[in-house]
Amino acid sequence: MANEAKAKGNAAFSSGDYSAAVRHFSDAIALAPDNHVLYSNRSAAYASLHDYSNALSDAQKTVDLKPDWPKGYSRLGAAHLGLGHHHDAVSAYRKGLEVDPNNDALKSGLADAQAAAARARPPTANPFGEAFSGPEMWARLTADPGTRAYLQQPDFVKMMQDIQKDPNNLNLYLKDPRVMQAIGVLLNVKIQTRDDGDENMAEAEATPSASSQPPQAQAQERKRGATAAEETSKPAEPEMADFTEEEKEKKERKSFAQKEKEAGNAAYKKKQFEIAIEHYSKAMELDDEDISYLTNRAAVYLEMAKYEECIKDCDKAVERGRELRSDFKMIARALTRKGTALAKIAKCSKDFEPAIETFQKALTEHRNPDTLKKLNDAEKAKKELEQQEYFDPKLADEEREKGNEFFKQQKYPEAVKHYTEAIKRNPKDPKSYSNRAACYTKLGAMPEGLKDAEKCIELDPTFSKGYNRKGAVQFFMKEYEKALETYKEGLKHDPNNQELLDGVRRCVEQINKASRGDLSPEELKERQAKAMQDPEIQNILQDPVMRQVLVDFQENPKAAQEHTKNPMVMNKIQKLISAGIVQMR
Repeated sequence: MANEAKAKGNAAFSSGDYSAAVRHFSDAIALAPDNHVLYSNRSAAYASLHDYSNALSDAQKTVDLKPDWPKGYSRLGAAHLGLGHHHDAVSAYRKGLEVDPNNDALKSGLADAQAAAARARPPTANPFGEAFSGPEMWARLTADPGTRAYLQQPDFVKMMQDIQKDPNNLNLYLKDPRVMQAIGVLLNVKIQTRDDGDENMAEAEATPSASSQPPQAQAQERKRGATAAEETSKPAEPEMADFTEEEKEKKERKSFAQKEKEAGNAAYKKKQFEIAIEHYSKAMELDDEDISYLTNRAAVYLEMAKYEECIKDCDKAVERGRELRSDFKMIARALTRKGTALAKIAKCSKDFEPAIETFQKALTEHRNPDTLKKLNDAEKAKKELEQQEYFDPKLADEEREKGNEFFKQQKYPEAVKHYTEAIKRNPKDPKSYSNRAACYTKLGAMPEGLKDAEKCIELDPTFSKGYNRKGAVQFFMKEYEKALETYKEGLKHDPNNQELLDGVRRCVEQINKASRGDLSPEELKERQAKAMQDPEIQNILQDPVMRQVLVDFQENPKAAQEHTKNPMVMNKIQKLISAGIVQMR
């Protein structure tokens, strides 16, 4: 029962119904509370729902139950990472790698946790942060005659607001002389400009803080500032440190690489695949810090059915992406394309295993619906191939004969085992289902027997044995009306079949027994209790028309006589009689 609940949980998880998966795994845990795999699976389901607190609790339980199981540490690391506990996540992955040093999932998780920890570190403080913070900045710019006029200029005010929000934005405006002058005011450093030939030079001289000067000195300073403003209509732009030659070259190469990528995209859309590959390859030569060139080229190889080249590019993209700490979505994209290529070249069920594993890795990076669909398709294709590869009618017949021998010896469990193997070897043979249905009936497993009998009829509607098996199961379940219908249906295909005729006779005897009121109190009570669980009987009793018919049979003989002329009404009455609900006298 625990395995059945687990299987339901796995199916729900694969289809993306994580809430249902949690319920099924919880049911399984209730039945097998010491099974570490169940806690691991429920942790994954909780994590997919972003309920990382419960995911962490289940992951910790998994590790407690099975300390030498590496996947438990993977679950623990993922839960910590979801909660933002980056250092705890790193610690969990490292502990897992102590158990299994070659585990790729743990290595990947460790890299992700370390990257997240690095991103979470506070940025280095900007040296100008304090100077541009708070209302004091505006007061000082207003007090200085050199910057007061700038406050009437909207573009200058916007630049100051941007810098105040994030001092790192200062780098965007350093070439504006007004900003340089504002820096001087805020840092108590006077930046003077002079014309020196064809070049504009900037010279910074430290001056005492305006707030620390005596009032008379402050007045003189303001006067000198006003005079300087009159003499120069526009201050000269100071010469600032520019990019180094190496940085300029790198920036240009990135720009050219993007243009090559755009050209490759255009060629891909036109299905000019060779040209697209050429452009993406040039982009990679110009810039090796963007793995999208690799993934795009892999997509072209995939379209061209050059699957080995596609796989190689995807592997390179994943490896380089790890080094660059690229976006998880980019890594997932590369893995998904690799999985698609692997699925394309799969020739047998075993070949689908690396494709399925790759899709699963992609989903750990980024849960994408397209990747999930590809995973489900690969698993379905693998299962179908397994059935095809296992198909062997000759061996199926041999297994069925072995089952027959055990059935004759009344060793029904052993017979079921061989009939099941026969069905796996040849799932289209109705005889194996029929024989297994007979075994289940002997073992008292009526629902399983009924299911096999119905499958037998589905495979061959003319196979009389299937109707006999189904009718026998229904008879043992004391559903005499249904059994009678089954036997009659079988007689349409084989009118002289003695087993079916005997089945009809037995059902009629039981139905008439109820009609005559010959049932013992215990039999009547049992039959009524069973009938009340039948949806068809419930619908008849809840039907207002039928309720009035029953009243008429008791109180109004004339109306009852009219009802007997209605075949539909009498059919329902007969069902109630067979069920022991009503009796005719």
